Amino acid sequence: MNRRDCLSALLTLPLAATLGCASRGPSAPAASATPRTRWKVAGSEGLDALCFLNPLSGDSFYTRYYAEELARFTPSFATDAVTTLQQLKDSSKAQDRLMGPFLCLVFSAGPTGTLVDLRGALASAEAQLLPGFRASPYWEPEAWDWFLTARPALARVLEALAAAGFPAFRRDVLGDSVEQRAAALRQRLAGVDVIAEQERLLGHPLQEDITIDLLHFSKPHGIKVTGQRFLTHLSYPDELVIRNAAHEILHPPFDKEHPTIRAAMEVLHRDSLLTRIVADHDPSFGYTTLEGLFDEDTAEALEQLINERLGVAVPARERWRRADDGMHVLAAGLYGLLKADGFERTGGAIQEWLGRAAHDGRLEPASLHASAAAVLELPPERLWTPPAKP
Repeated sequence: MNRRDCLSALLTLPLAATLGCASRGPSAPAASATPRTRWKVAGSEGLDALCFLNPLSGDSFYTRYYAEELARFTPSFATDAVTTLQQLKDSSKAQDRLMGPFLCLVFSAGPTGTLVDLRGALASAEAQLLPGFRASPYWEPEAWDWFLTARPALARVLEALAAAGFPAFRRDVLGDSVEQRAAALRQRLAGVDVIAEQERLLGHPLQEDITIDLLHFSKPHGIKVTGQRFLTHLSYPDELVIRNAAHEILHPPFDKEHPTIRAAMEVLHRDSLLTRIVADHDPSFGYTTLEGLFDEDTAEALEQLINERLGVAVPARERWRRADDGMHVLAAGLYGLLKADGFERTGGAIQEWLGRAAHDGRLEPASLHASAAAVLELPPERLWTPPAKP
């Protein structure tokens, strides 16, 4: 399970990709008279603890966001626990998993309200976590095997968090900000019918509830976990939270084992640009397999259509030129083809649409690259530039 496959579960949205100005153009109202979407918004001490593990490990990708918090907390955090965390991070990275988001995924199959809940769930993981994780679309036996292998080390880390007083530390950092933000966000989300829009494009029904966990230590991510639930930073603006919801619940956008998707993958594997993007992009962004990139970029293309109808979209050109060093060429190409078909108006089953597009040659490089070039306003030969080697 690579970062995106798990993070179709972990479904991480880079902050740089999502903090642009919302489009101001006219949009079709997407909410029905009786919205299908029921929003549940709250904080989670347990998930915040798991997200804090990344900066605590010393990973510079995360420490830049939490310098002040680390300066306050690390003097009380056992030195040997930091070493253990670094080993866990390296072990997770070797299997193309982001440690914190992956742990959020697994633990979300059980109780996550408090650090005490996490420690109890870890001790009885086979009873409290395995059933829900195994029933999710993100189940992979090797991922669970890694989790069980890591359990003793993770238990020591959670014990060290408790000994250093993480619950009190978090309360001191946050005050009543979670409760205030949750109340304001519930008011903003009332009537925003993301589920109805997603059902139109996926072609199958979804549950009505979307659960949002507001966290402090989750930057720079939005993380999809089990069920129709995702994690977001409490400071992210309303439009970004809506965009995250529009994105994360789409995962997975198709059955990767379905014959139509396998046929589409055969076409994409023949695309030298896409295979080069997977091989040569900055691996810190994830998406280290073409299968994972296809999952992500299909969701991004659909999300863009939804966000435009909801009136919260970043313009497509701006979005995909900036996001992850511009690597989401596939998303831009799919979006252009879907727009050409009027898919956002007619709706349909994206899995069937992808099968037809593969059969009709529309996913071949000549068609896909031309579509991406039109969206990105770039020459086809300059759709993506590899990052400079250090």
